[in-house]
Amino acid sequence: MLKIQEIRELIKLIDESSIDEFKFEQNGSKITMRKEIKGSKIQPETVKEVHTPAPVYQPVTSPTVVQENEQPQVPSNQPEAEVAKTVETNNYHKIKSPMVGTFYAAPSPEAPPYVKAGDKIKGDTVVCIVEAMKLMNEIEAEVSGEIVEVLVENGQLVEYGQELFLVKPE
Repeated sequence: MLKIQEIRELIKLIDESSIDEFKFEQNGSKITMRKEIKGSKIQPETVKEVHTPAPVYQPVTSPTVVQENEQPQVPSNQPEAEVAKTVETNNYHKIKSPMVGTFYAAPSPEAPPYVKAGDKIKGDTVVCIVEAMKLMNEIEAEVSGEIVEVLVENGQLVEYGQELFLVKPE
């Protein structure tokens, strides 16, 4: 099975190339990638209707820009404590979900979580699993440091790019 990083590299290579379709099969796993090229006359394949749960939307907070030697300005609709937390979290590395799926903090329901707040991690440390299309994808930290906060609940649906963990880098 391909690792997430290898899939990301494949996507990047195909995106930068002139290839408009790529298929890969290995040990029963199949990956198909297609690009839409502007002006092409390629007919789309028939798509089966799939019912998925409604997406979970999270409120978006406006970013706070801080110049050197300047205090952050508080927008009128944000309390000062929330702005301080926003500025503080900007110093942390955010481990994000590489796909849409279900977040699992542990390898099985009886097992302890891979990581929790306060744990020291390395770049190759598995921090969670994201299940997508019945495949369990182990997510690695890709940064060394300390887990500051777990931002999602076990069993929660996560979106592509959603922040899962805050890490204080070493």
